[in-house]
Amino acid sequence: MVVCGGALGAAAREAVGQALPTAQGAFPVATLVVNLGGAFILGLLLEVLVRAGDDHGWRRRARLLGGTGFCGAFTTYSTLALETVQLVRRSDAVLATAYLAASVTGGLLAAAAGITVGAARYRARTAALPVSPDLDRVEAQR
Repeated sequence: MVVCGGALGAAAREAVGQALPTAQGAFPVATLVVNLGGAFILGLLLEVLVRAGDDHGWRRRARLLGGTGFCGAFTTYSTLALETVQLVRRSDAVLATAYLAASVTGGLLAAAAGITVGAARYRARTAALPVSPDLDRVEAQR
C-alpha cells in the first residue's frame, strides 16, 4: 500500500514541479504548493479515518496508501531545506525567511483546514441520519 501510494505521490509531485517550474533563485512555488497541499490532504484524510473508526481493515489500508505513501512521497521536507539553504547562500535571507514562514505557518493552517473540512463532512453526514426516539428518551433521562 505504501509503495503504491508513494508512486502516485511522487508522480503527482513531479507533475506539479513541471507545471510550476522555479527559476534559479526564485521563490520555490512548486515545493510550497506540494507541501501545503499534502498537509491539507493528510489532515483531511486522517480526520475522516479517525471519525470512521479504529485503525483496522480498509481504514489502515487507506492511511498507508494515502497518508504514508501518497502524502509521504508528495510532500518534501528535504527539498524545502535544500531550497532554503540555496536562497541563504545566494544572500537572499529575506526570501528564505519568507519561504520558511510560508511553509511552516501555511502547513499548519493547511492541516487545520483539512481537519476542519473532514470534521464538517462528518457532521453533515451524521446530521442526515435518522434519530431514534428510543435514544432521545435515554438522553433525556440522563
